[in-house]
Parts: sequence; structure tokens; C-alpha cells
Amino acid sequence: MVRVKRALLSCYDKTGLDVFAKALASLGVELVASSGTAEFLAKQGLRVTTVEDFAGITEQLDGRVKTLHPKIHAGILARRDDPAHLEAVGERGLIDLVVVNLYPFEETVQRPGASLAEALEQIDIGGVALLRAAAKNFAHVAVIAQPQQYPAVAEALRADNGRLPEALTRQLAMTAFSVTSAYDTRISAYLSSSILPEPSAGRLSEGRSARSGTAAAPPTSAGEVWLNLRRRQGLRYGENPHQQGAWYVAAAEPPWGIGTLSQLQGKELSYNNLLDIDAALRCLLDLEEPACAIMKHHSPCGVASAPTIQQAYERAYACDAESAFGGVVGVNRPLDVALAEQLTTTFLEVIMAPSVEPSAAALLAKKANLRVVSLAWPSALPSTPEWRSLSGSWLQQEPDRVSVETGSLRVVTKRAPLERERADLLFAWKAAKHVKSNGIVLARDRATVGIGQGQPSRVGSVRLAIERAGKRSHGAVVASDGFFPFPDSVELLAQAGISAVIQPGGSLRDAEVVEAADRANLAMLVTGIRHFRH
Repeated sequence: MVRVKRALLSCYDKTGLDVFAKALASLGVELVASSGTAEFLAKQGLRVTTVEDFAGITEQLDGRVKTLHPKIHAGILARRDDPAHLEAVGERGLIDLVVVNLYPFEETVQRPGASLAEALEQIDIGGVALLRAAAKNFAHVAVIAQPQQYPAVAEALRADNGRLPEALTRQLAMTAFSVTSAYDTRISAYLSSSILPEPSAGRLSEGRSARSGTAAAPPTSAGEVWLNLRRRQGLRYGENPHQQGAWYVAAAEPPWGIGTLSQLQGKELSYNNLLDIDAALRCLLDLEEPACAIMKHHSPCGVASAPTIQQAYERAYACDAESAFGGVVGVNRPLDVALAEQLTTTFLEVIMAPSVEPSAAALLAKKANLRVVSLAWPSALPSTPEWRSLSGSWLQQEPDRVSVETGSLRVVTKRAPLERERADLLFAWKAAKHVKSNGIVLARDRATVGIGQGQPSRVGSVRLAIERAGKRSHGAVVASDGFFPFPDSVELLAQAGISAVIQPGGSLRDAEVVEAADRANLAMLVTGIRHFRH
């Protein structure tokens, strides 16, 4: 355990820092901060000691040298289990928590007209050194490199009277090293590109250092795109044991999404685990309420939103409990002990959450092989292109980020959906976006009750979804990721008791499909967009 008595804060980005610093102060943590951060905290009414006063130094070279001081780094790097270290540093010199985010180099170089001189001034030196020092000594010091980590750390500190478990400090250290690695790689890429012609999209190339396993950024010619990748870890195998596999993350960008993943316990993550974790994350990012997505073979077998995360899991699991066995469960809220108790009642491969409460972690630890992971939860998918490999070539596309607004939906049937039906239709539409085409989702009370996907014909997916739902199809609604080419699907849905439909529209036989819905007194909304996922 790491007992946090003193924290060093040096943050360019002050987002959420006031709330987090107040949480530290309420626990009796002494705050030490660099000049700009100290001024910010003092304005929040907090007692704070400047780095200069703490170390007995003055800034040099217009602030370029301040935290690069032996007293600062000795306080961070001292081993608490080494009497010689403790004697050399002294109790008043120890630093137990380092909170740093770096100068905005990325934002600077992306600004039109930014000069090389401006870019160089935004290369953080002291901040990177602080992060690396604290991350190296994670057994004795905690490190925070991203503002989105504040809530989980504050919660963990409150839960155990100012102490943090080593599992969490190790996770924080991994994130810090990822941040500094991406930061340095982006600087290297910029300095290379600043003296080379700007590459344009077209061809995909990859250079890789045989020693480090990191994708290099050699000179490019017009029409080439270079993927700058860092090998995060080797995998036991790929999709099957006879296939080799490895996991890479973008080296030139700050880590996000699955790139920030930390494994808290369990067996080594597999190739297929990572595919399912990514699919769960993408699905959950479209749901604002407490939500759960259960994945199997890169496809959802249950998705639900509910007032509580426990209810969301129960409803998602109920959709297809048979398929959920051995699946990957993702939730978009911190995993608490109540949910952990539910999760331990069935066999699961992976549990994913933004964070795991210490009491829940202790309960899940009883299942030693169960993989439990957390990640820095993104607010949305970025606009970076998606790539897919073909035989000897590559495809690129923008991510599917389009959502429908309530006002843009068209009622095409005689009966408009009831408010309850409309809410379920919008939920089902979001879930259908993440189902393999041809995708059909039956839902009720913002929970899937039957899913049909991956069939060559849409009516085949309809039959499968109805079969999965059984009696639960009565009064449910349905979402189709593509239009209905014939009225047969709507007729089958009506026979199963479906009350409302949402679909893109655009079929040559749209009029026949709407007539079939009217004959059955179904309400139908048309979105005008589709969500194919192959």
C-alpha cells in the first residue's frame, strides 16, 4: 500500500484539479506545487507550498529549471523499505503522489502557422522526468498523468483512509509510461516531418525497429501514410493457437481507449479478448445511462441501460444467458461490490470497467483466472481513420459516429410510436449499430431481448432474433441496421408481437413494407441512415 501524505502537483491542464486537490486536502495531504499550479490552488482557498520553498531553490532560465532538483527527485525515488534512503531524504522530504500533465506540444504543432521555435518551447522536460521517476517507484509512490484519473484515485484514497493499493499504483505507472512514450514519439515524428515533405494519404507503409519493436518514422514520399506503432505486448497467439499475435498501440498519439487499458488481475489477455473489449467499449460509448454490454466473438449477446449498473447487467445477461457464458462484460460505471457479487455467479472471460472499487477488486480476486481490466474512459470515439487489412492492400474509413436526433426521425405509418416505444426504439437503434450485419435487435425497457446478426438475409436475422426472444418479443420493439427489402420481415415481427419498428428506409419496396406495418398496427420510424457492420 502507498500511504499518501504529501503530493507534488505540476499541471498545465487544470481541468478537474480544483476538485481533486480539495479531496486531497480533506484527507490531510500536504500540497506542494509548481508556481503556476500553486497560484491556481491558492485561488481555490487551498494551503499550498511552492516547489521553490519546499526544495529551497529559485527558478532558473526563465522557469526551464525548477523541478529538476535532487531534493525533488530524491523525495520521489526514495524506497520506503530502505533505511538508508529514508535517512538520506528524511520524513519531511518524501513525496508520495505526483500529479503532472505535460506542456501541450501536440496542440501547438497542430496549430496552423506554428513555428519550430514555438514547438520547441512546448517540449516538457521536468514534467516527463517527474512522471518517469514516480512511475519507476510505483511500489512506494503514486503517479497521475491524466486528469480523467482523478475521480478513481480520490475514491480509492477515501475508501482506505489515504492509502492506495499497489495494484492501482502499478496501473497508474503503466499509464504514465504510456503517456511519456507517446509524447516523446510525437516530438520525434514532428522534428522529422518539419524538415521533410508533408506526406499525403494514399499508401500505407510501416517501418519497425528490430531492436525495440516500435514503428519508426523514416522519410516519406508523396502518397504514403506511415503508421507509427509501439508494440505494447506479445500475445500467446492470435485468433487460434497456431497463429502468432501481438498487440500494438499508436506511438505518436496520447494513449486513449484500449490503449490506456490496465489489467488488474487474471490470466494474460488474448487476441480475442481484446477484440471483445474494444467492441464493448464502442457500444457503451453510445449509451449515456448506466449500461452494460456483454460480448461474445466480437458481437453483442446482451446490451442494456438502466437506473443502476447492477440492473443494467441483469437485463443484458437475461437477453441470452447461454451465450453470455464465457463472454466479456463491459460496464460504463465504476464496478462496485454489489455488481462484483453478481458477476462472480457465472463464468466470464473478462470484466471491463472505468474503475474498480477496492472492495469489489478484493471480491473478484477470489477468481484468480478472471481477467479484470480498467481504462481511462473516453468521452467519445476520436475522428481518426479506421483501417482494415485485405490481402495485399488496406481499406480506410471514417469511424461511424453519426447518431439520429429525435426530431429527424420520420413516422411513416398511420400509428406513431408511444413515448415508451420511442425510448426503446432509440435504444434499440444504438444497439443495432454494434451488431453484425444483417443486424436485428429486439428490445424492451431499454434492454435487448433478442438479437439476430451475421445472416446472409435480413429475414434470416429476423427469425433468429425472434427465436432468441421467445415470449419476450410480445410488446417489444425492433431496430434493423439496414432497410427491409421485402415486407416478409415485418410480417414475421408482427406475428411475434412486436409493436414498433425503426429502420433506415430506402428500399424499392418501402411502400409495401409500410403497408404491412399498417395492416398489423405497427408504428414505424425511418432514420434515413444505416449502420452496416461487416
